[in-house]
Amino acid sequence: MSAPTRRPAAKKTAAHNETGTASTTVAGVPALTAPRRARGLSTTDVVLDNGLRVLVVRKPGVPLAEVRLRVPFLSARSGHSARAALLADTILTGTQSRDRAALAAAIQALGADLQTGVDADRLLFSGNVLATNLRPLLALLAEIIASAAYRDADVVGERDRLVEKLTIARSRSAVVAAEALARRMYGSHPYASDLPQPEEVRATGAAALRRLHTDLIRPEGSVLVVVGDVSPARVVDQIQAALRDWTGTPPRGRIPALPAIAPGPFEVVHRDGSVQSSLRLGGPALRRSDPRYAALQLANTVFGGYFSSRWTENLREDKGYTYGPHSRLEHNVLGSSLVLDAEVATEVTAPAVLETVYELGRLASLPVTSDEVEAVRQYSIGTLALSTATQAGLASTLSGLVGNGLDPSWLQEHPGNLAKVSVEEVSAVAAEFFAPTRLVGVVVGDAGVISEPLAKIVAVGP
Repeated sequence: MSAPTRRPAAKKTAAHNETGTASTTVAGVPALTAPRRARGLSTTDVVLDNGLRVLVVRKPGVPLAEVRLRVPFLSARSGHSARAALLADTILTGTQSRDRAALAAAIQALGADLQTGVDADRLLFSGNVLATNLRPLLALLAEIIASAAYRDADVVGERDRLVEKLTIARSRSAVVAAEALARRMYGSHPYASDLPQPEEVRATGAAALRRLHTDLIRPEGSVLVVVGDVSPARVVDQIQAALRDWTGTPPRGRIPALPAIAPGPFEVVHRDGSVQSSLRLGGPALRRSDPRYAALQLANTVFGGYFSSRWTENLREDKGYTYGPHSRLEHNVLGSSLVLDAEVATEVTAPAVLETVYELGRLASLPVTSDEVEAVRQYSIGTLALSTATQAGLASTLSGLVGNGLDPSWLQEHPGNLAKVSVEEVSAVAAEFFAPTRLVGVVVGDAGVISEPLAKIVAVGP
């Protein structure tokens, strides 16, 4: 891995925004103004008689409707991730009345797109269509829910493709590192095995998919989000007409609580002859409903959440160890986590870990600056606005928020919460969540080369 080209730092000058607070700007670029107040959404939010929650948002401008149906899919049953992944890949291959080609032709005739995806928490149907064709797309979705066929030939074909994809995925060190970190953080919890094992996929047949469909694809707890140039009241009526026969309640399987993350030595996962190492660290984080979440979001952005972060400045711009280290806050139904990742050349693995621990300790033990907070505040408010500016972005964001128990009003309230966070509040959560002793770490690389230098810097264990 070659080092990135060094560039001279831009000259910075002090400026004041419209709120009177100091901000740092690049010479010749005007200071950012105060963020605009987020607009309210024209929303209809109802729960149908069968338990399906329907959220419809009118967002004119483009004559499309974005559709997101989120179905709870968390299960502690053995082999669930394999069955869930194969179901998601197979559910659109036909219904009792249409084979794969006929179903694809029906979707195409509407000028629509319909896809599925799954993770530990949910099965997601996502699609879009001209607003005038929303009703027939909802009818097709209802048909799939009621009578997905899972024909043997389709299951075998999708199973072979999934096994191949999983085999390729696990040939990448980044995937191996993510799995190793999940095991360190979650132990035997279902969140630790989100990516299925190929042998479990090979053992899954059509009958198992039909049983899983019957057990978990239920309206109670599911959320259907529609965003577009539509009449919310009319769309609710269309959904009621299309999905009124979707019934049933989820099985009452016990889902264990997330285990406490136990800090410990860095785990080195050997990858013979690897020319680079994958570094991962993780720890607990605040839920988005927590009053201190806005402060934690800003602290994370200061550390490694955007290109001008401290971690990037150190590992990329100053040392040239990597192209892009990144830290993020991940949100699942049962809890949230802080995750750090970087890919570095084998020969600089130990120095990269040293600099990472240094930056974590510096953020946790020394106050952040007002200039840093102002910069990440504007960035965070702006990126949230950009991510929800399109119909597709708003639909996906709302689906994720509501599926995690948040109210749609969070979108209007959060920019104000970011604007109010003080430097002291950011420093306080940084001290609590970014202390190196609170995190677990994993390095995937050539153990024969990296273990001894690493052991001089951090505790290294199996």
